[in-house]
Amino acid sequence: MKFAKLQATGNDFILIDARNMERDWQKLARDMCHRYFGAGADGIMLVITSHTASLKMRLFNSDGSEAEVSGNGLRCFAKYVIDRKIIPGPNLTVETMAGIRTIKASMSQGKVSHAKVNMGKPSFRAEDIPVIIDKSQKGRGGVDIIPILDYPLQIAGEKLNMSFVSMGNPHAVSFLSQPVAGFPLSEIGPQVENHSMFPERANFEVANVLNRNKIEARVWERGAGETLSCGSGACAIATIAKLKGYTDNEVDIMLPGGNLTITMDGAGELYLSGPVEEVFTGEWPK
Repeated sequence: MKFAKLQATGNDFILIDARNMERDWQKLARDMCHRYFGAGADGIMLVITSHTASLKMRLFNSDGSEAEVSGNGLRCFAKYVIDRKIIPGPNLTVETMAGIRTIKASMSQGKVSHAKVNMGKPSFRAEDIPVIIDKSQKGRGGVDIIPILDYPLQIAGEKLNMSFVSMGNPHAVSFLSQPVAGFPLSEIGPQVENHSMFPERANFEVANVLNRNKIEARVWERGAGETLSCGSGACAIATIAKLKGYTDNEVDIMLPGGNLTITMDGAGELYLSGPVEEVFTGEWPK
């Protein structure tokens, strides 16, 4: 089985043209994504025929669970299918579990070098995220109104003010007053991801506002652990930062793997922009 590994600001994926293929994708994701016994990746991404868009994407995290959407993954997806002329590009629509996403690719020497993804509109309703909240507690403005900001949560001795949003997948964002590098993400991240208040688990972001144009952040991804970058997580951070009055309509999210630019239009939709690269191609023997 032929595959290619691509990365977008360090968020790496194994891409497979699965239009005429059936496998145990959950097991394959666990095997291929293993950093020591496999090819190593945050997830595998399948190219599938769609009846409603240019193509369909399915994404399986490194633990085998299926994810609704990935902003960085969609940029890798665009490069994979355009560079291989599966579709002509530079624009395409992709069917995901979170709905159809539109991508505009930028070319350099006949190959995709950057991509901009319309990530759609964020959702703040508790049942859409989903999150189960204790309405006796009050966050900023109260938790019984939309959106839910600064909801207090105590985990492993850390007092966190959490803000919740769905970008087609669930996110919990906590803004810190100190640099994110010192935050014990490997300890706190799994406990937030698997907290009982998140019936479908959650992605967890910690962020520190540097100025109105830049935010540094780290992400604990549901089903993958800490990753060098997360597109939907960057969108979640930008959304909450704008709601809290920290930033304007465009902001750079500085992640360990590189910078992502998030732009918000007047209609409430978010656009994710950043570079994308192909790392290597291979053939899986099993």
